[in-house]
Amino acid sequence: MKGVRAKMPRRPALKKPSPPGPKDPVGVYCRVRPLGRPDQECCIEVINESTVQIHPPDGYRIFRNGEYREMQYSFKEVFGTLVAQKELFDVVAKPLVEDLIRGKNGLLFTYGVTGSGKTHTMTGSPGDGGLLPRCLAMIFNSIGPFQAKRFVFKLDDKNGVDVQCEVDALLERQKRDAMPVPKTPSGKRQIDPEFADMINVQDHCKVEEVDEDNVYSVFVSYIEIYNNYIYDLLEETPFDLIKPKPPQSKILREDQNHNMYVTGCTEVEVKSTEEAFEVFWKGQKKRRIANTQLNRESSRSHGVFIIKLAQAPLDADGDNVLQEKEQITLSQLSLVDLAGSERTNRTKAEGNRLREAGNINQSLMTLRTCIEVLRENQMYGTNKMVPYRDSKLTHLFKNYFDGEGKVRMIVCVNPKAEDYEESLQVMRFAEMTQEVEVARPVDRPLCGLTPGRRFRNQAFREELAQKLEIRGGPISGETEEQSASEILLQNFPPLPSCELLDINDDQTLPKLTGVLEERHKLRQKLSEEFAKNVLTFKTILRELDSSVMSKENHFQGKLSEKEKVITGQKTELERLEKKIKTLEYKIEILEKTATIYEEDKRHLQQELESKSQKLQRQASDKRRLEARLQGMVAETTMKWEKECERRVAAKQLEMQNKLWVKDEKLKQLKAIVTEPKNEKPERPSRERDREKPIPRSVSPTPVPGDVFKTRGGGQAVQFTEIETLKQESPTGRKRRSSPSNADPPEDAADSEWTDVETRCSVAVEMRAGSALGPGYQHHAMPKRRKP
Repeated sequence: MKGVRAKMPRRPALKKPSPPGPKDPVGVYCRVRPLGRPDQECCIEVINESTVQIHPPDGYRIFRNGEYREMQYSFKEVFGTLVAQKELFDVVAKPLVEDLIRGKNGLLFTYGVTGSGKTHTMTGSPGDGGLLPRCLAMIFNSIGPFQAKRFVFKLDDKNGVDVQCEVDALLERQKRDAMPVPKTPSGKRQIDPEFADMINVQDHCKVEEVDEDNVYSVFVSYIEIYNNYIYDLLEETPFDLIKPKPPQSKILREDQNHNMYVTGCTEVEVKSTEEAFEVFWKGQKKRRIANTQLNRESSRSHGVFIIKLAQAPLDADGDNVLQEKEQITLSQLSLVDLAGSERTNRTKAEGNRLREAGNINQSLMTLRTCIEVLRENQMYGTNKMVPYRDSKLTHLFKNYFDGEGKVRMIVCVNPKAEDYEESLQVMRFAEMTQEVEVARPVDRPLCGLTPGRRFRNQAFREELAQKLEIRGGPISGETEEQSASEILLQNFPPLPSCELLDINDDQTLPKLTGVLEERHKLRQKLSEEFAKNVLTFKTILRELDSSVMSKENHFQGKLSEKEKVITGQKTELERLEKKIKTLEYKIEILEKTATIYEEDKRHLQQELESKSQKLQRQASDKRRLEARLQGMVAETTMKWEKECERRVAAKQLEMQNKLWVKDEKLKQLKAIVTEPKNEKPERPSRERDREKPIPRSVSPTPVPGDVFKTRGGGQAVQFTEIETLKQESPTGRKRRSSPSNADPPEDAADSEWTDVETRCSVAVEMRAGSALGPGYQHHAMPKRRKP
C-alpha cells in the first residue's frame, strides 16, 4: 500500500542527476501504545519488528464491494506496547545525539492522532523519562569534563556564535552574580520534585569518541507554534494585574547559511541536565493544552525544543579557547512534539477549540503536501515548488529537507477501533515519508593543531608542581640574589685578622684602620657612582616619560578619532538595523500578502477548473441535444415527406378518378345522344313482363388498392380505381293513344321525345349515384311525360 498523491504524471519522466553527496531516507519508526481498557476492540497488530497490520473494526466496510481486507505497512522499526523508553531512545535518538556532538544537525518529531502517546514518548512520565531528558543526560555525560565556563561562547541575534576571552567572560559572570536574583550553583541545584523522577536516568549513556581538545557549551530554547504563530515559551514578561500583556509572536528569518531561525528567541546557556530540564519544564507549563472528549490533556500547539551545541578547539598550549570565529562549530538538535490531528465531529469542538483544531489540521496537511512534492520531485525529476511558506511549521524546518541533516519521525498510533480512519491516514503518510531522501551531513574540517594538547599541558603542570614541592619552593630567585651580594662584597678589600694577642700589639689596629679607610673611600666612590647613575637614570626616566606622554597624546588623539569613527559606525549600524527591521516587517507583510494572493490564486484556479468543467459538461450536453434534435428533425422530415407524397398521390388519384368519371359521363351522354332510334319499339305485354324477371346490375369485381400501416397499429386501404354501377330501367309501359287521337306522326314524335328524356334522366341519376359512392345503387324509374 502506497500513499495517495494529489496528481501523478501519466509517464514517469527521466530522473535528473542528484546533487553531489550521498543521501539518506527519512527514518520513520512506529510505536503502538497500549489500550486504555482490556475490553477495547483493537484494529492494529504488530506482525514483526518492521511491519504492522491494520484491519477494519467489526461492522465497518472499507471497500465498495463490501470485502473485508487487512493492510500491512512497513517501517524502519516497529515498537510494540511492551517496549521501554530506553530501548526506543537507543535506536532512534542516540545516533542523533552522537551526530550533534560531532557537529551535525538533527531533527526528531513525533506524529500521530490526538491521544496516541506523542507527548509521553517525547517527555516521559514520573519514573520513566522520555527521549528529551535522555538526550540531555547523554549530552552532559559526554561533554561534562570539557565544558567551557559561562559566557565564553556568546550567541548573537543572527543565529551565529562568538567566542570571548576569559576576561570578558569573567566580567559577564560577575555581572550575572551581582544581579538580585539568587543563583544556585549547578552542583547544589535543588531539583523540582515534580520532574525529578523524569531525569533520574541510571544508565549513564554517553558518546565514546569525544574530541578532548575542544571546549563545549550548550544552549537551549523552547518555542510553540499556536494558530500558525510562533511564541517564545521562555520569554520573561512583566507581571501586571491591571493590564496583562499578551505574548508577542516571533518572526522567522534566514541566516547566511540558509538556515531558518526565530528572531528574538530566548536562548539559555545550561551546564547540567537538571538545569536544562528545569528550563524546559518552565516553558512546558506555559504551553497551551486543553481538555477534549478524546484527550484530557490535549496539546493545542506544536512544541519545538531546540538544543544548540557550540564547540571550539583549544590553542596550541591547551590552555585557552582559540580566538578564531571560523573554528567555531554550532550544531543543532530539534525535538518536536506535534499536536495531534483530530476530527471535530468526534471532539465536538466549538469556538477556540474548533479554530485550534482547524489550524492544527491545516499545518499537518501542509507538512503532508510538502512531503508529497519533495517525493515527486526526487522520484520523477520534476522541479515543483515546495510550499514551505504555507505554514510556520514547515517553514521553520525547511533547511533540514533542502539542506543537510538527519531527519527521523516516530509515528505514534492508538490501536483502538475508534481511531481506525485517522490511523489509516497516518500510516499512509508515514509510509510515503520514507521515500523522501535528505542530504547526509558532512564531517567538519580539522583545526590543524596537535591532538592531545590539553592532557599534555595538564601533565606538564602537574610534573612541574611536584618538582617544586620536592625542592622546597622556588630556588632560582634566591641563588641570583646571593650571587649578586657576593659579587658586591668581592669589590671591597678583605679584612685582616682582628684578634689581639698582646697588649703591646701595634700592628693589628693600624692594619684594620687602613683597610676600613680604604673601604670607606671605595664606598664613597660607589656612592658617587651610584648618585651619578641615579641622575642618569632619572634623566632617562624623564626622557622616557616625556616620550611616553607624547606617544600617549598621539595615541589619545588617534583613539579619539577612532572613537568618533566607531560612534559614527554605531550610529550607521543602528540606522541599518532599524532599516533592516523595517524591511523585514515589509517582507513579512509582503509574504503574508503573497500568501493571500497565492491562496486567492489557488481558489480562482479551482473555480476556473470547476467552471471549465461545467462549460465542458454544458457543451457536451449541448452537442448531445443538437444530435438528438437533428435526429428528431430528420425523422420528422422523413415522416412529413412520406405523408406529403401519400397525400399528393391520393390527390392525384382523386383527380384522375374525377376526370375519369367526367370522361365516362361524357361518353355516356355522347352515347345517349348519338344512339340510333328504333323504328317502333314493341310494347311488351303485362303477362310477359311478369314472366320476365327484371335484370339487376351485376356487382363489379373488387377494385385493387394500396394498403398502408397506420400510426396506431392498424391498416388503411387506398383505392386506385373508381367503379361505376349501371342500372337498366325496365321498359316503361306506354299508354295506348286513344282512338280519337289518330295522328300517327305526332304520336311517333312524342314517342321519340319520351325515349330521349328517359335516357337523360337515367344519366343524371347515375351521375348523382356515382358522386355518392362507388357502392351506391340507384333504381331509376323513367320519367313519365305529361299528357
